[in-house]
Amino acid sequence: MMMLLQFFAKAGDTCQLPQHSGFLGFPYWYSYLSGAKATNGTCSPQLTNLADIWLVVMAVIEILLRVAAIMAVFFVIYAGISYITSQGDPEATGRAKGALVNALLGLAISVMAAAFVAFIAGSFN
Repeated sequence: MMMLLQFFAKAGDTCQLPQHSGFLGFPYWYSYLSGAKATNGTCSPQLTNLADIWLVVMAVIEILLRVAAIMAVFFVIYAGISYITSQGDPEATGRAKGALVNALLGLAISVMAAAFVAFIAGSFN
């Protein structure tokens, strides 16, 4: 497939690939790669060396970190509902508070890690 993309690409004829999809703003797997214009006028991702493989890996890691952040938001909602429905039971309230703290920590870590990965991958472009 890679050879096919390079075969149709004209030398020095680059184009701008879209960075993020419309689905929750997730990046494409090729968001950090350079694009090459094919003979039919479409823009295709271009893998030129081994470092480009790492850019694809970073894009996949960023996608997974964004999924983890969305899951953490759902856990925050779940912990909030658990806290509200604990009805004053100290054990259930403690579990809900612990789940809320853990979900918020997970959210913060995943958001910071996704930003870090995007920064590092963006510096390779």
